[in-house]
Amino acid sequence: MYNYYSRTAMNQPKLVSFARGDVTGDRIPDTVYLTGIKTPASPFTQNITLLVQDGRTGEVKSVPLRENTGYNPTIFLGDFTGNGVDDILISIATGGSGGIMYHYLYSFVENTAQLLFDFNVYNEQYQYEVTYQDHYKVEVVSKINNKKYLIDISTRGAEYLNEIYDANGKLKSPITGFVNPLSGLYPVDFDSNKVYELLAYQKIAGRYNADSLGYVLNTLGWLGNQFVLQNQYVAVFGY
Repeated sequence: MYNYYSRTAMNQPKLVSFARGDVTGDRIPDTVYLTGIKTPASPFTQNITLLVQDGRTGEVKSVPLRENTGYNPTIFLGDFTGNGVDDILISIATGGSGGIMYHYLYSFVENTAQLLFDFNVYNEQYQYEVTYQDHYKVEVVSKINNKKYLIDISTRGAEYLNEIYDANGKLKSPITGFVNPLSGLYPVDFDSNKVYELLAYQKIAGRYNADSLGYVLNTLGWLGNQFVLQNQYVAVFGY
């Protein structure tokens, strides 16, 4: 027998993440939380929504997220702009094999939501070229700052290398790799001034996604009215 009330209760949004801090700027702690519709017997969550309850008035405002489905949605509160007020960092795992994440950062000063960081905008701005070179090298070019990095793959197994190179270390045919979209965005106060920077991770892949060559690490800091690139590194695996 169909139970309408049980079905309705299952589809009701539930609390999935929670934090407290002053995000409105009045020095009174506010309640910040994410709600979503949980899938039965699964960690998959849909219709993830940001809600902020003003600690002074009790008023609740909701902010819909453009990408609002995924796994393990979390909130981190911290000052990313230097105004002394907490901002709201939201992270949602996509659950895909590439480890790709959704990230939003909001300011909520005076109960007004302002999107400071959108992972889609970041992924569009930060583009790369990955090209295999002769003699067991892979070149990674970061277009936004025109920087080049060279990864030594000579320690990879003979089976892997023999598929790509001839006996003289020359490429048998041109090969390009790619850099994944954001797979992690972490708050780090690098200079200990109580203002957080963003540390972005993106995986460098070779011929296919599981063929991991390392990571691009970008440090972003707030300047004026946007996040700008401060430092960039390529991290490779040891052997």
